[in-house]
Amino acid sequence: MGEDVRLRAVVELAQGMAAARTPRETWRAAASGACRALDGSFAALSLWERELGRLRVLVNTGERSEGEEEFPECEAYPVHQFPEIAEFLHERWAGGGEPNAWVETAGGPADGRFAGYCHQRVTALRRRGRGCCVVAPVVLHGRAWGELYVARPLGAPVFGRADADFATVLASVVAAGIAQTERLEEARRLAFTDALTGLANRRAVDLRLDEAVERHRAEGAEVSLVVCDVNGLKRVNDTLGHAVGDRLLERFGSVLSLCGAMLPGTLAARLGGDEFCLLSVGPTADEVVRVADELCARAAELELGDGVACGVASTGDPIGPVRSARRLFRLADAAQYRAKAAHAVKPVVAGREGGAGDDDPVLRLADAPPAPVDAGERRTFRGREQPPS
Repeated sequence: MGEDVRLRAVVELAQGMAAARTPRETWRAAASGACRALDGSFAALSLWERELGRLRVLVNTGERSEGEEEFPECEAYPVHQFPEIAEFLHERWAGGGEPNAWVETAGGPADGRFAGYCHQRVTALRRRGRGCCVVAPVVLHGRAWGELYVARPLGAPVFGRADADFATVLASVVAAGIAQTERLEEARRLAFTDALTGLANRRAVDLRLDEAVERHRAEGAEVSLVVCDVNGLKRVNDTLGHAVGDRLLERFGSVLSLCGAMLPGTLAARLGGDEFCLLSVGPTADEVVRVADELCARAAELELGDGVACGVASTGDPIGPVRSARRLFRLADAAQYRAKAAHAVKPVVAGREGGAGDDDPVLRLADAPPAPVDAGERRTFRGREQPPS
């Protein structure tokens, strides 16, 4: 393979990884790009999980053999099964620089550096009908991150030293692409995560709720929103300090996350201040109300605070048409507001308070325009002013 061809292959690999939008797309672009660049038939990218002492396969591309999934859930290999990789598992590379890739064949090592170490890879090559492979450690931030593996079938030309050197270059390109993806993922995580509790934030809820309501309108999916207000936070902040108040919020966040896990696919979020929510798509209104009941009971048992005021609004209840996320939020807000005013120890549920239609005080409160009140009585709820009940 000429230098121009290899340079073009490096550029295509970098471009493919730069175009990836998710970690999985990045992994696939890395493995498939390296496979094409090295004229291989199969490639895999694996991550070294230090805490578990194993190499976990992230992606398999190309001609996969029986049992090899593209994105395997549990394909992992203890590092001790591949002693040659231990040569590279240092926190920082001895002597500086990055390690070189090496070649192995179904008949044994292609060079003498790892004699006696390669039996597991040789066995794997034979079992899967492959003739040779090149293994390139991937180094990220000066540490071993994982490995890039490219194989050729039996009968194909065996990788040579030049191929191994080129694989080392490709592994460096892969490392740069992975680093960029990790930076983007961290930025996304920070953009949609509450820093104090680790739950989703308001931005994440807004996006997910818009999508959920669209699904409800298109497919009839049941969408439920549980809005909670932690009681007693101001008292805790004023008497015990804001650090203790933060601890109360963190503990309630853990309770919310635990209860949310009882409803598959539910998003647990902190909306801001002492306000939290659960967003559920799929489970019935009755299931959501049962979880909201459990949430209130567990919150009441917390060492700090005075439980929570909890409101529920679900498209599975008689609340009228829900054509927008704003409508469902207003209903959940109004139900939570009623719970707060009544010092309710159980959730208030829109559509179940006083019968259907206009007889339900929650629906009336949600649909009524804000009444003019004195500034001293005005209560701000996520940027909207509502009159006290």
